[in-house]
Amino acid sequence: MYRKSKWKRGYNLEGLGHGNNEKSVPQLLIRDLKFEESLAKLMFSPDQENHPSKAPVKYGELIVLGYNGSLPNGDRGRRKSRFALFKRPKANGVKPSTVHIACTPQAAKAISNKDQHSISYTLSRAQTVVVEYTHDSNTDMFQIGRSTESPIDFVVTDTVPGSQSNSDTQSVQSTISRFACRIICERNPPFTARIYAAGFDSSKNIFLGEKAAKWKTSDGQMDGLTTNGVLVMHPRNGFTEDSKPGVWREISVCGNVFSLRETRSAQQRGKMVENETNQLQDGSLIDLCGATLLWRTAEGLSRTPTVKHLEALRQEINAARPQCPVGFNTLAFPSMKRKDVVDEKQPWVYLNCGHVHGYHNWGNKEERDGKDRECPMCRSVGPYVPLWLGCEAGFYVDAGPPTHAFSPCGHVCSEKTTAYWSQIPLPHGTHTFHAACPFCAHQLAGEQGYIRLIFQGPLD
Repeated sequence: MYRKSKWKRGYNLEGLGHGNNEKSVPQLLIRDLKFEESLAKLMFSPDQENHPSKAPVKYGELIVLGYNGSLPNGDRGRRKSRFALFKRPKANGVKPSTVHIACTPQAAKAISNKDQHSISYTLSRAQTVVVEYTHDSNTDMFQIGRSTESPIDFVVTDTVPGSQSNSDTQSVQSTISRFACRIICERNPPFTARIYAAGFDSSKNIFLGEKAAKWKTSDGQMDGLTTNGVLVMHPRNGFTEDSKPGVWREISVCGNVFSLRETRSAQQRGKMVENETNQLQDGSLIDLCGATLLWRTAEGLSRTPTVKHLEALRQEINAARPQCPVGFNTLAFPSMKRKDVVDEKQPWVYLNCGHVHGYHNWGNKEERDGKDRECPMCRSVGPYVPLWLGCEAGFYVDAGPPTHAFSPCGHVCSEKTTAYWSQIPLPHGTHTFHAACPFCAHQLAGEQGYIRLIFQGPLD
């Protein structure tokens, strides 16, 4: 945390501004101090982010669950594990305007020209409703999807639990829509962000075919759902150590909120939830049927530990020189740059009890097929895995020390962070939910899904 300097520095400041005071600070120094004080106010002003001339306004960030700080082969261009949404130099938002009803497919095609955003609802072979969208100077639009075409700002591919390379994800037939969703951000405070299902393609069109769920609303407008849907869950009490999971809902093309369908791609929509909105809040989860994104607001991120903070915690643990109770060798977490490579000093843990050791072959019996091991400290039998520091700071709900690990993957973070994610049901497949480690997407196991780590200090 930065603090303004105390400018006294041993000088007598009582006579500031009175040139006849012999003990006063020289006038040149006074001017320097005033300049530096105004500079400090400018640097640390809380309103700084609201003025584009001083710094770009950040609306928030989207972080893909299942990655520990970057994609397996590194972040490249629009394909990355974390995407920041900044205020655009020029507004590119759109809002609905003219509605063309009961036109033929040929007429619909003529209306859906490349110069105008539009959403086409095909009701039958002979009837299509086209809703034209016009420019909105008060909003910015960001689009997310699997497509690498230019309208997509953030390219998202299917998350494979524990994947070590991008080739692991490319072999899976994707269930993520090419143009999955769009986020509309208000350009003026409080910079509200709202999510809508489906994104505009290269022809500036969203096309809902005959088989897509669609309907006419009570006020005569059209709305619909995408094939596999866009699900959203807003946590209760925000994204803090007191957070509790909310209820998963589905968001429509026009941003209305519905209860979930019976299965992910069912034709029948759920019931409309009128007292809830599509407005994103800090900690909101967005599921695209193949990848889940965490939305963090700029304000929320300002209260979140930074990578530098996590690195300081890593060094603090290593400075305590934890030891292996069997080999008596000193253990150390590897640097965050080597977060996927097992190091010879790497701490390992017995997941049933939490005792931390270095790697050894003690208790590795053939009848246990190499998976389960017996802890030398307490004789409990269970999985024995290396520990990895959770490097994605955006997943932390507090800045507590890394004292707990997810089971069975061994990712280490604060106690409250493990407790929070262990109670979040994440969509899996077309109709199931389970808790998973946010750093690798592995389904959690055991009674709680995490364990408290028991380190042994140095004998000296």
